[in-house]
Amino acid sequence: MEEYPSILVIDDEPDNFDVIDTLLDNTGYQLNYASNGEKALELLESFLPDLILLDVMMPNMSGIEFCQIFKGNPLWQHIPVIMVTALTNKEDLSQCLTAGADDFISKPVNSLELRARVRSMLRIKQQYDALQDTLRLREDLSRMVVHDLRNPLSSIVLAAEMIQLPNFSPERLQHKVNQILIATQQLESLIDTLLLMAKIESGKMLLNLVEIDLCGLCTRVVKDLSAIAGQKKLELVLNLPESGHYINVDVALFRRILENLLSNAMKFSPSGSKILLTVNYPAPKRVKIQVIDSGPGVDANLRQSIFQRYEIGTLMKDTSQIGLGLAFCKMAVEAHGGQIHVEENYPQGAIFTIDLITDLSES
Repeated sequence: MEEYPSILVIDDEPDNFDVIDTLLDNTGYQLNYASNGEKALELLESFLPDLILLDVMMPNMSGIEFCQIFKGNPLWQHIPVIMVTALTNKEDLSQCLTAGADDFISKPVNSLELRARVRSMLRIKQQYDALQDTLRLREDLSRMVVHDLRNPLSSIVLAAEMIQLPNFSPERLQHKVNQILIATQQLESLIDTLLLMAKIESGKMLLNLVEIDLCGLCTRVVKDLSAIAGQKKLELVLNLPESGHYINVDVALFRRILENLLSNAMKFSPSGSKILLTVNYPAPKRVKIQVIDSGPGVDANLRQSIFQRYEIGTLMKDTSQIGLGLAFCKMAVEAHGGQIHVEENYPQGAIFTIDLITDLSES
């Protein structure tokens, strides 16, 4: 449901509020009213508007005094204030701006000017809100990325420390070496994903398209991830056509897509289950790749948003979820001119499907 901007009108004359209400009719703004500065400050403890229209000449607390208090509060100072004043002296107007007002409009108020100044200030407020959302998002992302980087690093450090213990058997040594290798792969995968996403998003990444055997690439990816799958008691299964095809893709980027989809499936698949990677060619110059699991699946209302950055589907205890893997897959698949979507795997699980239209040559 769309939320309309809220405006707080502070004026000791109720008739002036009625004028403002009339001049802003049919704009969709939510207008609120306070008859003096003291009541406005009380209201602001529980309600923050997107904009304040403030009368200058008010008894007890003038608009300038209110503005000084209002702009002196760090929680409120980002909210724009338009002074509504009958003053025309430049010194008086300068005093309004010095008090912290962002703009002013002279009485009698003109509808066209009022609407233009309100739109301008609300646009600035929306830009500020968007910037704050981005900063919060980056802060959250930084915390999640640090957490995800720390996990494999901790595994590497712990395994390395245990190797140094006396009387460490060759069997246990090999086991710990394998743990270090797996943790290193996880660390490398996360770093590569972050770097590739930054390049794609900035438009600085040019695809290095080469002709490859798609089935061969899928086979190599599954082989490389089999150790991690085995550690989680999962089985990666390939379902490939008898005759393969060569397609033009950026090998490094496309390999990362497959790795991310399989890694995502491994995160959510129950122990002892199978994860299926299939390739087929449903039509000329068209290839379909699917990763099929039997995990919790993706709710119908999340099947679009789950491909957005930092969005996650089902929260899983003790499972790393920073919402980057699927966002990267979408960006990389679309960079190849393809599409990716997710659907239900009846009776349980998810099917992630990549559809590509490409020049194919039979191998």
